[in-house]
Amino acid sequence: MRRPTRVPERRRPAARAAAAGAAFLLASALALAGCAKKGPPTGGPPDLEPPRVIATSPDSGAAAVPTHARVSVTFSEGMEPRTSGEALEFAPPLTIVQRRWSGNTVTLVLEDTLRAEHAYTLFVGSGAHDRHGNALVESRAVVFTTAKVFPPGVISGHIDAVGFKPAGTALWFYLGARQPDSTARDFDALAVADNHGDFRVAGLAAGTWRVWGFADLNHNHSFEPATDLLVRADTVLEITPEHPRVADLRIPMLNPHAPGRFAGAVVDTVSDHSGIVLLIVTSLADTTRRLSYEVPESGSFDFHWDPGTYRVRAYRDLDRNHVWKRDTEPASTEFEFKLGPGTEVTSITLVLLRPGSGGTGP
Repeated sequence: MRRPTRVPERRRPAARAAAAGAAFLLASALALAGCAKKGPPTGGPPDLEPPRVIATSPDSGAAAVPTHARVSVTFSEGMEPRTSGEALEFAPPLTIVQRRWSGNTVTLVLEDTLRAEHAYTLFVGSGAHDRHGNALVESRAVVFTTAKVFPPGVISGHIDAVGFKPAGTALWFYLGARQPDSTARDFDALAVADNHGDFRVAGLAAGTWRVWGFADLNHNHSFEPATDLLVRADTVLEITPEHPRVADLRIPMLNPHAPGRFAGAVVDTVSDHSGIVLLIVTSLADTTRRLSYEVPESGSFDFHWDPGTYRVRAYRDLDRNHVWKRDTEPASTEFEFKLGPGTEVTSITLVLLRPGSGGTGP
């Protein structure tokens, strides 16, 4: 039988061309990928820069602001919309029905127009965060008025903070005899303390003013008596056309839950420095409970404890079993002290004595 004649494949040149083209495209893609690898890596360094308020409309100190004015705040970078929008509030209070973001600027749409012949404070709180979680570097209070002339009243002063950092502490100002409603945030004017505890509020009308300091220690934007501080200044302030300025108002604020500091050193000249040095600490609020703290080899110690009255003894724990053997292990006399909220008991020296030398007490 005659074998069939094999017909030459005429499509091979096209197939070769296609294969060559594919190889060229692949080589080009690899070349481009190689070029891309020479560029900077994706992601970049983390954003650690806190945002700032760089502009507001109206500006602070503005007068003759139209009652239909749109209020806006511009930040130095893109912000997280929800937390940043909630960090904006007015004194006297105004209902914000919408927060419209455009880039780094938020415009506040109010339920009602501004009142004529009235001063307002726009507060930008530290709850504002950028998109990487960095909090506002400093709270901002912006005062403006719809009156033709900016009110001349100014009150400035200082927060004497004990047991907490004063930065961000709000000052609520009330005109007349009104008392604060901590849930309504119905203050007539608002200021915020800086890192040093200093504050200043301008644009106050003539009249009698009362001031409360509010420290939001749990940072939830509402007053909770168990954790936060709301302290009234013991002075009633009078603003008059003849005397529009009140300066050097001081408001003491104490956090009763703030830990105190106990610091000092243990001196040991009677042992060979084997084992470890420990402090036995007993709170008089619960004498059945004793805590043990290890002292560094340098002998210096620095601890923070809850307010209360304590008894402390130092000893060298030769066998490291955390139990003082009074017959064999050097110890100091027992020291009793009271630690107040946010206070310090420092420069304490506990001297270890030989066992049986007396002075170590019970």
